[in-house]
Amino acid sequence: MEVKSSPPAAYRWIVLVFISLAMFGNYYVYDSIAPIADLLKSQLSFSDENIGLLYTSYSIAAIVVLLIGGYIIDRFGTKLSILFFGILCFVAAVITAVASEFSIMLVGRMVLGLGAEPLIVAITTALAKWFKGKELSFAFGINLTIARLGSFAADNSPTWASGSYNYWQEPLFIAVVIAFTCVIGAVGYWFLENRAEKKYVLGEKGEVDKLDFKNMFKFDKSFWYIVALCITFYSAIFPFRSFAIKYFIEAHGTTRELGGFLNSILPFTAMIATPLFGLLADKIGKRALLMTFGSILILPAYLLMAYTDISLYIPIAMMGIAFSLIPAVMWPSVAYIVKENRLGTAYALMTLIQQIGLAGMNWLIGFANDISGASAANPDGYNLGMWIFSILGFFGLFFAYMLRRTELGPKGHGLENRKMNEPALQSK
Repeated sequence: MEVKSSPPAAYRWIVLVFISLAMFGNYYVYDSIAPIADLLKSQLSFSDENIGLLYTSYSIAAIVVLLIGGYIIDRFGTKLSILFFGILCFVAAVITAVASEFSIMLVGRMVLGLGAEPLIVAITTALAKWFKGKELSFAFGINLTIARLGSFAADNSPTWASGSYNYWQEPLFIAVVIAFTCVIGAVGYWFLENRAEKKYVLGEKGEVDKLDFKNMFKFDKSFWYIVALCITFYSAIFPFRSFAIKYFIEAHGTTRELGGFLNSILPFTAMIATPLFGLLADKIGKRALLMTFGSILILPAYLLMAYTDISLYIPIAMMGIAFSLIPAVMWPSVAYIVKENRLGTAYALMTLIQQIGLAGMNWLIGFANDISGASAANPDGYNLGMWIFSILGFFGLFFAYMLRRTELGPKGHGLENRKMNEPALQSK
């Protein structure tokens, strides 16, 4: 009987490229709204609240699907899940681009939420299967680098596709073309995993967790502190990015191209630094400490933009470092404190709660901008939203501190001490 070996390193990195390609298209489509926010307002008479609702509808759909999506991933495996959800992302891009009616665009964004977030969970689960006990944090970092290249490309599309920004619909048709990478990456991964199942030993499957709502919440303190940090951190980052280009144009007088570039600094910094921070965490541990440092960086950034004349590059760079550091450490940490057969459920639950925060915050910031009269004529109208982001930053710092305090105690999982290739101390 032939004894199967582990997949060679080259094979694992090829797998990483294909699933990251699916993430690239996913991220581009999600961020394709921000560069046309002012066009939607001037050409289709959308309010800031309408624009916020385009993101909120995405999150509401994600909330609905994520728990069942986690079960689908655990039950049917990553190759089929990634293929199904990748196709759904492409369909969503088509729906969003075809008509000017706000209701149809909402449907398109909802379909994107149904596909994109479970796709991210499936890819995260696949990475844990292929890289756990090896270069897990570094692999997560590379994955996020390629994915955020999609955000970087979308933010800078007013520069490289400047001729398409006279009318709101043309940039969305570009997003449709790029969304096809979701399908290409998913099909490539299906073939690679299908072949590997016959030749190599992959991560242990274990007994699939049942869809039991009671048991879904039986995770320990460290997991919930990570979840709390996740919701506050992303609620401070992504809703800001939703309105950032419009904010830079109207509150700081930038061009659309410069506003897009400033917004792209966050994913660009993350593209470079996330793998390095992931490698650092693999080498030294200190994961909760690293997350605490990232939380400190983000705390003053919004108020610096709102109340000082400091160069915008400084607070944006601070946010970029935090945007690189926290995700590089946060998501892989879950794989060390949750059993493998519950990873799909754990990541889905974590992402679901994150999306609850994003659903409310995207709408809230749009509403805050409208009631404050935020515009080029009234740039101070944006300050209410900046205070909301700053308060979220404070809570993020608190949860990072509580995670480190727990991990240094007797109920810790070794997140502060464990380095690459050391065994995990998993919770039930």
